[in-house]
Amino acid sequence: MQRSTASVRAEDTSWENSVSAWMDGEGTEDWLDGLEVAEGRETWDTYHLIGDVLRNPELSISPSAAFQARLSAALANELPIVAPRRRRSLRPTWRFGLSGFAVAAAVASVAWVAQPYLAGTSDAPTPETRVLADASTVSVDDPSLSDYLEAHRQLAGPSAIRQVSFDVGAGR
Repeated sequence: MQRSTASVRAEDTSWENSVSAWMDGEGTEDWLDGLEVAEGRETWDTYHLIGDVLRNPELSISPSAAFQARLSAALANELPIVAPRRRRSLRPTWRFGLSGFAVAAAVASVAWVAQPYLAGTSDAPTPETRVLADASTVSVDDPSLSDYLEAHRQLAGPSAIRQVSFDVGAGR
């Protein structure tokens, strides 16, 4: 029974992919059974020959003068790839100016927003404003406030913030 050339080519590609994957360390062990087949062994030998030549250039065979002459003749006989001339763009040229305008507008807006931060303080003297505590506010020594805070600490549980206790009047 004869095989078609398409199926042979598909098997060759399969062999090449399998050998390549196995050489890269990605293949499976059951592929090794294919080395008993002539095509598999030939592909294996070819890949090893390529690897050996890449590692040691002295193993490579330099092409003969006849081969180089045939290659030069084949390249000379090839038709050049002719691409049509590129037509000038029909887009208006004013569109290129818009990008410059957009950059200028962005810089101006950043400068406008950053101006109060970059200006710093003015040299004009400003009147000093003092805020006095209102006598009607709750004192820190208020027992109802400390009861509330203690109950809050017990219900809230431990937190990531270390709590420090201190006496209010001790430092004065």
